[in-house]
Amino acid sequence: MRLATKKKITSLLTVAFVALSFFTFAQNGENLISNPSFESTGKKVKRLGSIESATGWISPTGVRADLFVASKIPDVNVPLNIYGSEEPKDGGNYAGLVSYSYGNKVPRSYIMSKLEAPMKKGMKYCVKFNVSLSEASKYATNNMGALFTKKQVVNGSKAPIIEEPSLVHFNNDMKIISARYNWTEICGVYNAKGGEKYITLGNFMSDQDTKSERMKKDKNSKIKVKEFIAAYYYLDEVSVQLLDTDKGEICECAAEEAGNTYSTMIYQKVFNITEEMSPKDKIEEQQVFFAFGRNKMNAQGEASLDFIAKTMKAHPEMKLQVKGHNNAMEDEAGLENDYYMDMDGKRISAVFAYLIDKGISESRLIASPKGSESPNPEVTDEDLENDEDLALAKSRRVSFKVR
Repeated sequence: MRLATKKKITSLLTVAFVALSFFTFAQNGENLISNPSFESTGKKVKRLGSIESATGWISPTGVRADLFVASKIPDVNVPLNIYGSEEPKDGGNYAGLVSYSYGNKVPRSYIMSKLEAPMKKGMKYCVKFNVSLSEASKYATNNMGALFTKKQVVNGSKAPIIEEPSLVHFNNDMKIISARYNWTEICGVYNAKGGEKYITLGNFMSDQDTKSERMKKDKNSKIKVKEFIAAYYYLDEVSVQLLDTDKGEICECAAEEAGNTYSTMIYQKVFNITEEMSPKDKIEEQQVFFAFGRNKMNAQGEASLDFIAKTMKAHPEMKLQVKGHNNAMEDEAGLENDYYMDMDGKRISAVFAYLIDKGISESRLIASPKGSESPNPEVTDEDLENDEDLALAKSRRVSFKVR
C-alpha cells in the first residue's frame, strides 16, 4: 500500500514537473495579453466609456476609458471619431483614455487586463504598447506607462491612480508625447517581482511630476473636431513577452536604449480618395511610411499596398514605379552603422515582396531609390519649426508613380 502510494506521488510530481516545464516554455516569446489590439469584442459599442466591450479589458477607476470601432455612431467610429482621426496600429479597433488635464478638470482614465499567466520572480519581460495623441487634445504630456500588480486595481472614485509605474518609455527623458497622425511606441524591459497578474496602462504620476504643453491647432488639418481640454491618447497593440535571456533574447527597444535613441514614430496620413479620381490618381495618392531605420510596414501601409495590388490586378496594363525615400538623419546614421545604409532600397524591397506576394508580377514593378534627395513636399514650415520629429517621419516613405 505504501509502495503504491509512493509511486502515485512520484507520478504526480512528474506530471506537475512536465506541466510546469510546458508552462515555462509556453510563456517564452508569447504575448501575455489575450486581446492586445482590442479586436475581440462582446457587447456592441454604442457610446463612449465602453472599454469593457473589449474582451478582457476593464477600467479600474470610476472613469471609464473608451473603445473605438468601425461604427455608424460618430463618437466611437474608426478612423474618424469625436477626438480626431487615427488609423489603427493593428487590426481595426483601438482604445482611448485621458492622461492629463490642467487641475484635473477632466478626470484621468485607465485600462487594465489580466495576464495570461502570472509573472515569474527575477525574470525579464519585454513590454510594448502604442499611443497617439488625438487632434482634439488641448494638451500633450509625458509619463504614459504601465503598472504591474498581483491584485486587480480597484478604485471606484474619479481620483487618479498615483503609484510608482513599473515601466515608462524606454528612454525616460521626460519627453512629451506630442505626435498626432501617427503612433509612438512605449517600450521597455520589466524585471518581475513575482506573481504579477494584472497590467494597467495610463499616467500614474502626480500632476506636479507630469510635464505638459499646450498644443496648437494644426491649420493644415482637414479634421474638424471640438477642442478637448485634456491630453487624450489612443492606445493599440499591447504586448508583454517573457525574455529567455539564457538564449540571448533581448527586447528590441532595450537594444535601442543601449545605443539607439532614434525615433520610433511612423507618420499616419489621411488619404484624400474620391470617386472622381482615376485609378492612376488613386494609386499615386498612396504612400507607405516607416519608423527610423526600419522597413517594416504598419497596418495602414499594408492597407495601401492591398489597395494598389487590387487596382493593378484590375488594370493589367499598369506598371508601377516604386520610389523609396529616407531622410538626412538616416544618411548620417549610416556613416557610423551599416545597418542604416540604403534604407530607401530596403523599403523598396519590402514593398516589392508584399506586392509580389499579393500576385503582382515583378516585371510590372520598377525600383527607384531616391535617398534623402526628395523630401516630402507635405512637410510644412510649422513642422520644421515646432516638430522636427514629425517632419523627418513624413520623409521616411515609399511613394508611387504609375507608368
